Amino acid sequence: MSAVDQRIERILDAVMATEGGARTTNDPADAGGETRFGITEAMARANGYTGAMRNLPESLARAILRKQYIDAPRFGDVAAINAALGAELIDTGVNMGPVVAATFLQRLLNAFNDGGGHYAALRIDGCIGGVTLDALRAFIRWRGPQGIIALLRGFNGLQATRYLAIAEMNPSQRRFLLGWLLNRVAM
Repeated sequence: MSAVDQRIERILDAVMATEGGARTTNDPADAGGETRFGITEAMARANGYTGAMRNLPESLARAILRKQYIDAPRFGDVAAINAALGAELIDTGVNMGPVVAATFLQRLLNAFNDGGGHYAALRIDGCIGGVTLDALRAFIRWRGPQGIIALLRGFNGLQATRYLAIAEMNPSQRRFLLGWLLNRVAM
């Protein structure tokens, strides 16, 4: 197993633990419905699983997470560039959707681009492609470790703002706000 694959497996371990691990949840207020290992019943069914959610194998959950939240949105490519940024994208993608996570990255990179002189301006489309990856590499070369910290803090700010908006728009979701902020927004 390559170093990047080992890194991704550790990220998956952390995401699955944050999502409740092997415990099956089915909170009526949670729009995701019945969930195990961070996989909703709808996602499991869309990937061919027909059994009870309480019996969803961890290996299948990992395969679904890998396919939907790492490989398809190219968050694994980000993890190969920087583990912390990759972990943040993957976790945000699992919780808010890959398009939201990718959009956060693109918005931040554009905002940090100091007049557009350091890398190509990004189209905010929620899709990580070669242009976004090139911009990320150029940003890291330009800003170094402080730039990575700033991106991670930017992600946390955008996440917290989105969670608050969800709670404000839908009072039934307010019961989740504390957990979202404690478990999803890193310090």
